[in-house]
Amino acid sequence: MRPVTAVGHRGDPYRVRENTLPSIASAIEQGADAVEIDVRLTEDGVPVLLHDDTLKRLWGHDRPLAGLTHELLRELTDGGVPTLRDALLTAGDHRLMLDLPGGNEASVREIVRTVRECGAGERVYYCAGAVAMLQVRAADPSAEIALTWTSLAPPRPVLLDAVRPKWLNYRFGLVSRALTDRVHRDGLLVSAWTADTRRTMRKLIGNGVDSVTTNRVDALAAVLRRTQT
Repeated sequence: MRPVTAVGHRGDPYRVRENTLPSIASAIEQGADAVEIDVRLTEDGVPVLLHDDTLKRLWGHDRPLAGLTHELLRELTDGGVPTLRDALLTAGDHRLMLDLPGGNEASVREIVRTVRECGAGERVYYCAGAVAMLQVRAADPSAEIALTWTSLAPPRPVLLDAVRPKWLNYRFGLVSRALTDRVHRDGLLVSAWTADTRRTMRKLIGNGVDSVTTNRVDALAAVLRRTQT
């Protein structure tokens, strides 16, 4: 059986608020091989961890991140929204999967530059749709990419040639043995998101995926211990 990478979705969000340093640390403690985090830029161009484009859901402020300086963001969240630099330090030697919601050319360049400055290129990989991943590839020819794909139809060869992903990243409901076999024949790895029940985790593992992203990394780690021993 192929080894399967356990990825904590936004950290360990069932225990600790998502996309925070304690959530990253908790995911690693619970057995994550890698942690998926969402990265956006503040108004003054600081890469920070936040999935939504506003602070409303997580932090109670109906303020768009793009309209906040990093200093004001710290004030509004009592320092709870970490920078990408802080996240890279917290993760240590563990891998981080950077999702880039709403990424544009300028933000992708800054995020890639930050990863490079932190010397983290070997333990970071990127995921998002085709537009953002094309921008990552342009910013870093050596970047490891998980191209998020939402269709059973395979990506066109011209797109694969341009993005050069290592992974295709599918929503778990799309994954079947036939799909993973096809992707593996094409020389790529399969990652699946976001599987939160043991039944789904076992099904994905049985279908030959190479990585599972979950909000319940402790449960996934337990399933993997049983299936891989």
